[in-house]
Amino acid sequence: MQAVFLDLQTFDNKILLINIKEHTDALTCYQTTQPADTVSRCQSAEIIITNKVVISAKILEQLPKLKLICIAATGTNNVDIKTAASLGIAVTNVSGYANHSVTQYIFSQILEYYSQTSHHHKNTEQGLWQSSPTFCYHGNGITELAGKTLGIIGYGSLGKSAARLAKAFGMKVMIAERKSASKIREGRKSFTQVLQKSDIISLHCPQTIETEHLVNDDFLQKMKPTAMLINTARGAVIDNQALIHALTNDKIAYAVLDVLEQEPPPKDHLLLESHRPNLKITAHIAWASFQAQQQLIDLIADNILAFKQGRSVNRVDS
Repeated sequence: MQAVFLDLQTFDNKILLINIKEHTDALTCYQTTQPADTVSRCQSAEIIITNKVVISAKILEQLPKLKLICIAATGTNNVDIKTAASLGIAVTNVSGYANHSVTQYIFSQILEYYSQTSHHHKNTEQGLWQSSPTFCYHGNGITELAGKTLGIIGYGSLGKSAARLAKAFGMKVMIAERKSASKIREGRKSFTQVLQKSDIISLHCPQTIETEHLVNDDFLQKMKPTAMLINTARGAVIDNQALIHALTNDKIAYAVLDVLEQEPPPKDHLLLESHRPNLKITAHIAWASFQAQQQLIDLIADNILAFKQGRSVNRVDS
């Protein structure tokens, strides 16, 4: 089977494609693909591998040889799933590959905020410890995580992974029920209660019509003024203007974002231009440990093999 990888540059160049090559007759890789080039590059392909390149209905209708689309991610909003199904084209995604990587990122940010390690390093660089009258120099001090409450919004594999690590630190965990739910499931708390009681809120929900701008003025107003917000989910889950207002007016204490609604963002993006000292933004890298990247690629290979064998693995339904 002929396969094409449309945006290999999404991955580090150390990542090995050997397992994908083993299950395809030929694999053509492009570092990036512009919309105007998608059809021509996929014309002879029976398999498309795409991370973020959009495969629309119009594109699908021009690819009669296509049999399988492998989305190199968990999110599926870049592929017209319904049209693919109507044309008999199978679509797969991958999940669970980044549990350790994302959870490590989340707690590296939490630990930096509560332990203030960079601050204490700067104190030493500036000679403050050296001139201290006692054996230590406290600076901003350190706050223990034990006893703090982590609120989790979106309790899939990533949310569960974050919960397990939080408990290892002696933290309390609150799992939010859906905002629109009429009944609260066992083991969960109401959406509002999680916002009001959590010291840290970690977002793990997918981007849907219901979750777009879920974090708005009302959401942020309900949070503790001392609370920390972490988003490793999708950028559009947050209303940027509302977040800036909350951070500027001490409605919440701190926010860490690994995702924005447009990626890569424009240089004049509202949040990047704000230069808020209580806002940290990283470049969508929480998922991207070397191990997670390799596991993702190997899961794609598994999906291709399963498809060839007539098995339905990681299929995305319309």
